[in-house]
Parts: sequence; structure tokens; C-alpha cells
Amino acid sequence: MDNSIMSSERLYFSQIKDMDIENFYPWFSDVEFLKYYDYVLPVPQSKEEVDKTFKYYETNESSKVFSIKLKENNKIIGIAGFDDIVKDNKVSTLFIGIGDKNLRGQGFGKEAINLLLKYGFEKLDFHRIQLNVLQFNQTAINMYEKAGFVKEGTYREFVLRDGKRFDLYLYGFLKNEWENN
Repeated sequence: MDNSIMSSERLYFSQIKDMDIENFYPWFSDVEFLKYYDYVLPVPQSKEEVDKTFKYYETNESSKVFSIKLKENNKIIGIAGFDDIVKDNKVSTLFIGIGDKNLRGQGFGKEAINLLLKYGFEKLDFHRIQLNVLQFNQTAINMYEKAGFVKEGTYREFVLRDGKRFDLYLYGFLKNEWENN
């Protein structure tokens, strides 16, 4: 396990190296991946745009981003991390994406969420970890709720997709809730 930050039964997180970024190009040009990954319009990104995004993550102190890798073969299967870190408040926004289509629905997202929570609450000493999830992403909503996240609010009709309006939900998880979970 190269540059392992945290590990679980089947996965580990590692720092993203320049050579890792080529693994992300197909995901960030895949409209279906982007549709669920973020609430911005799912527009395929060029290699230059992806490089710029990861350079931003690398140099920005309000972000901490990792490659999700399989222990068995070191294959990169996704991306996970924290964005919008507010150190003074000990708060951050969690995000995750399993980019490898063939590995979705096999529990890797759940395993990665649990790793992120452990890292965020134990290593980074966050008091609160939050996330945003789209109304139509029921698989992710179920996963977040099973992990212990609490739905705290709704940004009504926040997202426009295919001519329809969808809500964006805000979920939060407090350190003491995680410790007692």
C-alpha cells in the first residue's frame, strides 16, 4: 500500500500523485458519474480542467482529497475527501465518488465513508462533517443515513437536470454522535 493514509478491510486512501490523475479523466468526462457526483451541471471536463481541479486541491488548505484504492491490487477506484474545511469551527464538507462503474453497488462507498469519518473525526479532529446530496440519488442517501448522517435541511428546487427541478439535501454528523454510533 503506497502512501497509505487510512485503511479498511478492502480499501485504503492515499495521497493523489500526478500519475494518479490520469485515472480520473474518464470519470470526469462521464456525464452519468458527474450527474451524481456534484450538484453543478454535469458537463464533461477536459484533461486540463481536471488537472486544474486537482492542482487546486493540492494547494488549497481548505481541502483534503484522496484516491480510494483496492488493497488487493492498488487499483484506484474512486476519490474521496473533505472540502470547505473551516479549521476555526472544526467543520468540513465530505465528498466521495466511486468512479469505476464495475465496482459500484459492492459496498466500497460505505467502506470509504466509514474511513473518511474515522479520519475526519479522529485525525483531523472535526466537530462536524456535513455533505450535500441530490434528491434523486437514493442509493447515496441510504448509505449516508446508515452511516449515521442526519438530514438537516433541504435546498428546495436547487438543481436543474434534464429540464426538471430537484432538491439538494444537507446532511450533518457531529463527533459525539459518531463516537456513540
